[in-house]
Amino acid sequence: MRGRRDETGRVDELIHAARDGRGGALVLLGEAGIGKSTLLGHARSAAAGFRVVEASGAEFEIELPYAGLHQLCVPLTRTFPVAPDLFQAGLKTLELLVYAARERPLLCLIDDAHWLDTASRRAMAFAARRIAAEPIVMIFAAREPGVLDELPGLRVSGLTDAEARAVLADGHRTLDEQVRERIVAEARGNPLALLELPSAGGFGPVADGPAGADSPAGGSGPAGDGFGPVADGPARVERSYRDRLAALPDGARLLLTVASADPTGDPGLLWPAVRGLEVDVPAATASGLVEFGTRVRFCHPLARSAVYRAAPAADRRTAHGVLAAVTDPAADPDRRAWHRAQAGTGPDDDIAAELERSAARARTRGGVVAAAAFLERAAALSLDPVARAERTLAAAQANLDAGHTEAAERLLTTVAVDRHTSRMDDPGGERQAARVDDPGGERHAARVDLLRGQIAFARRDDTDGPMLVLRAASRTAGTDPAWSRERVLDALEMALVAGRADGVLDLVLAAAPASRTPDVLSALKILTSDGHSAAVPLLRAALAEPLWTRHPGLAVMIASELWDPHTHAAIVEWLIKAGRESGSPQVLRLGLAQEASRAALAGDLDAATTAIAEEEAIADATGLPRVYYHRLQVAAMRGRPDEALFAAALAAPGSLVANVHWAEAVLRNGIGDYPAALAAAQRAVSCGDLFLAGAALPELVEAAVRCGAPATEALRSLTERTDASGTATGLGVAAYAKGLVLGVEDHYREAVERLAESPLLPYRGRAHLLYGEWLRRQGRRRDSRQHLRTAHETLSAAGIEAFARRAADELRATGERRASPDSAQLTDQEQAIAREVAAGATSGEVAARLFISPRTVDAHLRNIFRKLGVTSRRQLRDHPALSAPR
Repeated sequence: MRGRRDETGRVDELIHAARDGRGGALVLLGEAGIGKSTLLGHARSAAAGFRVVEASGAEFEIELPYAGLHQLCVPLTRTFPVAPDLFQAGLKTLELLVYAARERPLLCLIDDAHWLDTASRRAMAFAARRIAAEPIVMIFAAREPGVLDELPGLRVSGLTDAEARAVLADGHRTLDEQVRERIVAEARGNPLALLELPSAGGFGPVADGPAGADSPAGGSGPAGDGFGPVADGPARVERSYRDRLAALPDGARLLLTVASADPTGDPGLLWPAVRGLEVDVPAATASGLVEFGTRVRFCHPLARSAVYRAAPAADRRTAHGVLAAVTDPAADPDRRAWHRAQAGTGPDDDIAAELERSAARARTRGGVVAAAAFLERAAALSLDPVARAERTLAAAQANLDAGHTEAAERLLTTVAVDRHTSRMDDPGGERQAARVDDPGGERHAARVDLLRGQIAFARRDDTDGPMLVLRAASRTAGTDPAWSRERVLDALEMALVAGRADGVLDLVLAAAPASRTPDVLSALKILTSDGHSAAVPLLRAALAEPLWTRHPGLAVMIASELWDPHTHAAIVEWLIKAGRESGSPQVLRLGLAQEASRAALAGDLDAATTAIAEEEAIADATGLPRVYYHRLQVAAMRGRPDEALFAAALAAPGSLVANVHWAEAVLRNGIGDYPAALAAAQRAVSCGDLFLAGAALPELVEAAVRCGAPATEALRSLTERTDASGTATGLGVAAYAKGLVLGVEDHYREAVERLAESPLLPYRGRAHLLYGEWLRRQGRRRDSRQHLRTAHETLSAAGIEAFARRAADELRATGERRASPDSAQLTDQEQAIAREVAAGATSGEVAARLFISPRTVDAHLRNIFRKLGVTSRRQLRDHPALSAPR
């Protein structure tokens, strides 16, 4: 620990803070042997009274999903699922760590984090970012930057020459000065190199003779003799471990190889595995490379790596084979399959099939990451070229579903190369044509184009994505028109979801192959050619089918275009259920984002905040790009200008541009900035997108009337849509828009009556607000008060603050004083927490809903109490700012 005052001080600070209930995470970065593992040991020693759990990444298990997380969690619970859903893994890990830290602080030490599998690393990082209010410390050790960059890091640098000489003096007092200086130069401050190099060839008295001992310092003796120009100290240290290994009997080396192949360090697995082998336990123990106790622990991660790398391929296969044999096929079938795969000598269709079954099991548990890894390995082990291609495409799709676009693209490249090789082996295509129902290869190419388009779209490439999918559709237009039309819908959905449908709709519809049966494409063609009145019956019929099970984004847009909140809510419910059951983060995120939108439009901003919290947690856990439109809608309904949020949304690739403008128009109308609202609404309408253009029209009408600008064309376009849809919501909104333009009281009355049946509370409140404002301007103050009171009570109870303030201002103008909602002091998250607690939820229940820790909830509650001037949870229940929405 010489020269490590700063590093140990940082670790000690984390430990002390955790004792006081303030958790934290730290990533130690540095080359092999620089002292990261020693610092982890220091943390272990400093954490007296802590419960300590450890894990270590293993190079050969880097593709086995949740291998590292399994090590960390098994000591805490024996019921942790092997391959849970990627997002749920992070959440459940957090819950497990918080539960384990209830009685005493918890220290988690994760070595070789650069070799953690992706699923484990993301789950651990998810938890590490949420332990600030818990007595938990998580310390990771990794060799290179780029691993867990989102967590606080500490670069562990080399020792100074003076510190290096002191280390040598402590452990090797007999070294002469020339050798000592050469070791200092070679080690470059690496502590492990300083400790190990003196026993490596050429640096001291070693058993195999004075190889290179007579060479001058800095000479050019044999490579590895200690005096040649060897620049990598850690590599030399690993070689010294191999030298120690080489001197051991075969039985000791085999035992160490089996131990290195099982990074769990479970002696209950190791000893049964080696029972039938000729192993030498005393010699392995005497080597100092490993310690056999309640856990099998190597002296350093480099030692484990050296043992595994140095073992002959046959010994490694033997090791994995015996471990597979003792791994319970019922309790841990997937690790068993993985060991079997590592034990094989080459392609093996039986093992490939077992891995494919593991992938299917992972899918049923929602483990798309695990499924992708198992399928990829299954493809690599497949002898049959057709099965190999199918499994590779399935692996690419699974990686895409998991948000791993780079892995999906790499696999598609592999498919292309493999197909080219197969054609060279079978130039006439007879064998392939006989075995695949794709004689011209177009269906295969179409599937590849489809995946490439989906990958491009996932990367927010809003041009290439739809175009590649259209190319996939064109390849099978003649042979499989039904599949082709589905792909056309995929392309259209991409363009709509990206908010870039302007100009794409005509192109997409022109590419659709003919169909004898009317469907959603037929309806959309009629919409573009003949208008809403002709198309709405067909669109409604298309929605009556389970369109949303195949194209949920498109279904959402059509339901909203029809001003049909009930169908929209049904689609959202299906999306969330399907996303949870399948484990697909994309589907679940779409469902949650749409749930946030639904709740915001319904005036349930607390439910919207809860959905946003889960959606953002999934994005955080999976590393997927964040979306903004649901947050914008909540901000718009709240009436809280957030310039940074709107700017970030416009700058984000693939943003729903029209949605940004619509949200800004709602926001500006709410706060009475009508010129800005008019400009934003005009921008939203000009995009021409389904739903978004129609939704922006009421905002355009109101802003135009307030600014004295023409509004008749916007009103005509709005009424064309709402008359065709015939829903209470659409007709009610159009009615108050008519009242604004024409000034006829019957239109305001109609709006109030129709919107009383609508689930969209903000529009209901706004109808009363607009009617009350009109009545007051007509000099009918007494009549206006009834509607203004209803508007104020409805909107303020729901947290629709800007429009509620407009109602309060109008009431004051009639001579009646009404306060603005107190909840304006609270942030969105504080508001959600306050309402949950006021309804009787515990801190643990609120934490689970908002994906934070219970202590974080309590910290927010302290701020809420201060802002609202209350001192207890009971007082929150009766606070006027937290009344339940009507």
